Amino acid sequence: MHQIKTMKAIAFATYKEWAAFRTHMWLSLFVGPVYFAVQYFIWSSIYSDGMKIQGMNINDMLKYYGISAIIGYLTFDFAQWNLQMLIHTGKYTSFLHRPISHIYFAFCQKIGHRTLAFLNEFLPVCLIFMFVFNVNLMPDNLLYGIITVLLSFALQFFLHYMIGLSAFWLTRNNGIRGIFGLLSSICSGVIIPLSFMPLVLQKVMIFLPFQYTFYVPIKIFTGNYELAGVNIPIPILLCLQAVIVLIFAILTKIIETEGIKKYTGVGM
Repeated sequence: MHQIKTMKAIAFATYKEWAAFRTHMWLSLFVGPVYFAVQYFIWSSIYSDGMKIQGMNINDMLKYYGISAIIGYLTFDFAQWNLQMLIHTGKYTSFLHRPISHIYFAFCQKIGHRTLAFLNEFLPVCLIFMFVFNVNLMPDNLLYGIITVLLSFALQFFLHYMIGLSAFWLTRNNGIRGIFGLLSSICSGVIIPLSFMPLVLQKVMIFLPFQYTFYVPIKIFTGNYELAGVNIPIPILLCLQAVIVLIFAILTKIIETEGIKKYTGVGM
């Protein structure tokens, strides 16, 4: 009960803090639909009437990118940048004396930040996609859709936090963060569906965690998963996603423990 109260307090404080600067979120009302419009014109020019590519027609493709966009609004994370800043400046020291760990504090912050994004980014953009572009964003199974987004939310946090923890050894991890961002975009299915990649790369993607942040949730939304010739029932896919989240939660805690041993708290 105490942990829940703490979570609510931190999330609400973060919500109020970012609400004072929420105008930057309103840019998503322009950027998101414009990016989607670009995708719309690109894929409309590629597809011809009745044409299918890797089993996807133009409506499937637009739904894919629409779902990808709204999942991004709900799960966006910048824990790696924030953690690197705290370690680099020495401000991380204050969290060593607090009754809760920084990882829990950061996760609660993300809840508050994404709650604000839900109201200011997710809902308006959903309405634009559905009523302007006529894209169906509803999941095939609402319960499965909610669960997979929550798991993606957690997994993105742990992945980004792990990258942030590299600052314990490097102090500045800009290069690693850049490489991670590029790999994540390619390997998660944000740029193009993973099923469009060469078969050998699809087989590699199966064993990487990135697909569980976007590609898997999108496929759970559509009710059909296939990659590298492997078809997995949605309930089993959700279980696999949950296992991946648990694995990276444990890895993150282990790396955090080892990183604190290296921490000097000197700052800039």
